[in-house]
Amino acid sequence: MLSVEDTAIPAVKIVTPKKFGDHRGFFSETWSRKAFTDAGLDLDFVQDNQSLSAPVGTLRGLHFQSPPFAQDKLVRVTRGRILDVAVDIRSSSPTFGKHVAVELSAENWKQLLVPVGFAHGFVTLEPDTEVIYKVTAPYAPQNDHGLAFDDPALGIDWRLPLSGLTLSDKDRKHPRLAEMLRCFD
Repeated sequence: MLSVEDTAIPAVKIVTPKKFGDHRGFFSETWSRKAFTDAGLDLDFVQDNQSLSAPVGTLRGLHFQSPPFAQDKLVRVTRGRILDVAVDIRSSSPTFGKHVAVELSAENWKQLLVPVGFAHGFVTLEPDTEVIYKVTAPYAPQNDHGLAFDDPALGIDWRLPLSGLTLSDKDRKHPRLAEMLRCFD
């Protein structure tokens, strides 16, 4: 009932739940502990988060939490479309500083599993986009960190002109990869 695909960085997975539709609409089991465990994804989600981004070009991220509150995230879109990005910040990883970018939408029904050790962010590609994501650790402000979305060393193509993006003040001030706190080996 669940499709799991590796990405260019195998730790990051595309998870697509089965969707059953008829004349009434559809039904989908978007997360099941058993289905995930059977697929080799044994995660204990503790919190669900939801965001609504009104304008196209709203960029949220790149965010991560340091241990002991590091988070795995399972991200999905219930309305609209995003480019979802996961950056490997595990300093001993052969893919350190590399990223995966996947389009998630209400239409394609894909979810992105972003593991601990990755910074995460997304940009909206349609107006009034809603994103829901599960996390394996609660929000901990003292462990909340970020990475500069526009760091040239990352080479992320956000698909939109950077000058036209809508960001929070906090997200404009994150350090570049070379200056970032290293908390994942």
